[in-house]
Amino acid sequence: MLIVNIKALVGVHPKEQLYLRGSELNQLPVLENAWLLLENGLIKDFGLMSNLHTQHENIESVNAEDRFVFPSWCDSHTHIVFAAPREEEFTMKIAGKTYEEIAAAGGGILNSASKLQKATEDELFESASIRLRDMIKQGTGAVEIKSGYGLTVESELKMLRVIKRLKSAFPIPIKATLLAAHAYPAEFKENHQGYIDLIINELLPKVAAENLANYIDVFCEKGFFSLEETAQILKAAAQYGLPPKIHANQLSVSGAAELGVAHHAVSVDHLEETNHNVLASLSHSETIATLLPSCSFYINIPFANAKGLIEHDAIVALASDYNPGSTPSGNMNFVVSLGCIKLKMTPQQAVNAATLNGAAAMQISHEVGSIAIGKKANLFITRPMTSLAYLPYSFGQSQIENVILNGDFYHA
Repeated sequence: MLIVNIKALVGVHPKEQLYLRGSELNQLPVLENAWLLLENGLIKDFGLMSNLHTQHENIESVNAEDRFVFPSWCDSHTHIVFAAPREEEFTMKIAGKTYEEIAAAGGGILNSASKLQKATEDELFESASIRLRDMIKQGTGAVEIKSGYGLTVESELKMLRVIKRLKSAFPIPIKATLLAAHAYPAEFKENHQGYIDLIINELLPKVAAENLANYIDVFCEKGFFSLEETAQILKAAAQYGLPPKIHANQLSVSGAAELGVAHHAVSVDHLEETNHNVLASLSHSETIATLLPSCSFYINIPFANAKGLIEHDAIVALASDYNPGSTPSGNMNFVVSLGCIKLKMTPQQAVNAATLNGAAAMQISHEVGSIAIGKKANLFITRPMTSLAYLPYSFGQSQIENVILNGDFYHA
């Protein structure tokens, strides 16, 4: 496929650029009046229209006049395998109930766990497939999916097997994360060590035997898993080669971010609550700060300090946190808009955070996340747009006209 007359080819980073740190996020290379050649599912070549090679002129082409071409969004934090939405909690939020109060009333994660335990693997696969198709049509070309609504050995394995089926059924890179440490089941409310032992001694060996997960994750927060409990789980998972990701500092400054850095976590995610120690710990760290602004938007908690993290030379990514309780949307276009509107990121910073750095948070930035020769041809073509900033500016209305995955148009 040859795409010609591209108004702006966005994210033309050198292939060896695997992430962007601090002020590097300001640099979003754009090639104007460009062409792009895709072959065998990969980016074969690109350049200025004035330099279009004569050998390419006979290839059937797609005209992208007045349109922008972006690398696909890389959504590195989702929970899209779940049995049912939780709109009944929506009115509780409107009435002023907090996240903690809803959980205490039997809602929240335990509500989803109860429903998921009754669902079949086929039912979960079909519903997750619908969500994933919608996300792809909105420009997402790589995704991480967590378990965590099972909270039993059998149901956590069921979720991970569904994710494995999604990996086979969909044409995008998918990473699986074991998040059994998402909450304590009711029967272990007073026996935390009992549930941790279940994860370590029963679940982890089975996950490893079936090769069902790429990462381990823990919800390290007051009322959930303490620093000591989190460390215990991360150490056990390391024995099986599972790198950590951590739900960190969503509701309080807990020390979870610093713990993640100490354990060489691939990412620490949320970070709605930060202080100087958090910023200092992520400064120059290889651990990625993954921010989830649509969660803050939906449950009305503070927005992460993106500007402070960038000023402290951190690697910042944006992701959707798509889940039935706190972020019932996987629209990365809206996430990028919120990155600009609420996190005060520039459009260039937000796009970089949602593409190359999102890919880095899944350890796949060598193959997706930017426009570079040899990378997967996962990208989208916009409607006619006046400028790059128009995409986040026009929140709530999709500017995506066509999605291309592995060099072909995607039609769901």
